[in-house]
Amino acid sequence: MILCVGLATVDLVYRVERVPGVDEKAQARSAEVAAGGPALNAAITAAALGAPVTLVTAIGAHPLGDLIRKDLEAHAVRLVDAAHGSEELPPVSTVIVADGTGERTIVSRNAGDRSFPVPEEGLPEAELTLVDGHHPGLAVAAARAARRLVVDAGTWRPVFADILPHADVVACSAAFRSPAALTAPDVIVTHGPGPVLWTRGGRTDRIEVPPVEAADTAGAGDAFHGALAFSLHAGQPVRDAITEAIRVAGVRVRHPGPRSWLNEL
Repeated sequence: MILCVGLATVDLVYRVERVPGVDEKAQARSAEVAAGGPALNAAITAAALGAPVTLVTAIGAHPLGDLIRKDLEAHAVRLVDAAHGSEELPPVSTVIVADGTGERTIVSRNAGDRSFPVPEEGLPEAELTLVDGHHPGLAVAAARAARRLVVDAGTWRPVFADILPHADVVACSAAFRSPAALTAPDVIVTHGPGPVLWTRGGRTDRIEVPPVEAADTAGAGDAFHGALAFSLHAGQPVRDAITEAIRVAGVRVRHPGPRSWLNEL
């Protein structure tokens, strides 16, 4: 089983001709409401590829949380809700996608200052754990208990100082900036459409990314991490897992919308 621990959001997704500037208004060509968040998107990707997946996150009892729960149920992802009973609004993001380029702009609150303890029943056991650093208390507990830990290190957060020492694989973007050097056995750095850099034992290899026509880049990194976790869980060598993650992320960016691309895997 794969355990994903981190952020789940409600995403309001607008497609526009171009992203508006300051004091400008834009008429959206389409609008969708969907569940999102790095850990959630990765969990749904891994489940769509065929792995049993459990997501530990914080949603709560607010009516908007039902949208997240239904999306997870529809994609066969088991949910452990650390915010069970909370009436607070779940994390909400606004995602603006530009037609033509597929580039996205995101405004989000993420988890804010909310903090939730590990559920009384503890965390499920898993062969592989993926954490994104959101909900720090849950993330650190999951990292310490993980048999094999993959870290989605998209943006530096202080909690990573407690997570990274436990990591077997760290996958970060080129924009990631850590106060300390990354010392995990395998470090993967993505560069959007550019080559992925994989470092092991002091040696760095470049893995090329095939060019694709982008329709929607929102969640591409999450899809990459979900596919990476799936392949590592299936026993693939790291380089092969990276290649598969690149393929899956490429499928994601070629299709507009949050979920339709899963049918092409």
